[in-house]
Amino acid sequence: MSELTWYGHSAFKITSVLSSGSVSVLIDPFFTPDSGMTADNADKTGPIDMVLVTHDHADHVGDAVAVCKNTGAMLGAIVETVDKLVQAGVSENQVLNGIGFNIGGTITHKGVRTTMTQACHSSESGAPTGYIIGMPDGLTVYHAGDTCVFSGMEIWGSLYSIDIALLPVGGLFTMDAKQAAFACNLLKCKAVVPMHWGTFSILAQSTADFRHELAEICPECHCIDIKPGESFILEP
Repeated sequence: MSELTWYGHSAFKITSVLSSGSVSVLIDPFFTPDSGMTADNADKTGPIDMVLVTHDHADHVGDAVAVCKNTGAMLGAIVETVDKLVQAGVSENQVLNGIGFNIGGTITHKGVRTTMTQACHSSESGAPTGYIIGMPDGLTVYHAGDTCVFSGMEIWGSLYSIDIALLPVGGLFTMDAKQAAFACNLLKCKAVVPMHWGTFSILAQSTADFRHELAEICPECHCIDIKPGESFILEP
């Protein structure tokens, strides 16, 4: 059994609860005010074992450095972005693989198997990425990072049985509602959580258009529409 919590924008925490204990992954920890979360109280939700950063834009790096310092979590990111975050204060001893990893690579930590994927976006360091995350209970989550829709998503959907995709729908800097719905079709994901919307006035301010497009393009995919700070339980 896994629990997924959305902290607004692209920030998610995934926790698998097993008989032997729990393991938690935090992705792109840019916490929005509505989530009730900050770097200082991140440890109040329980231990964080791994922080994953998709690219180095401020609204994705967020409080990654502070969270790693406060919780002892290991950092995962593309090599050059890791170097940037180490210079910003993350201990080298808290970096997965010592230097991070790269697109197509897979790293395992505490039973969580994480594969880095490409994303079509920009980044001052390294390259923008996404992640396919295999939790110890068998749940597979795809966090797309910031991206447009791209044909390679069909390959990831064929290689992995994706239970839930976390996809941007806000437009302008990422794919919009129609592209995101088509991405669900390529990924063959069972469910989707729309992200990267509503944070800033220039982004889409609701998920209504996405839900409409999803019903037209990929009706078999279930949309899980939640508010910042909310959690829900997932079964693989």
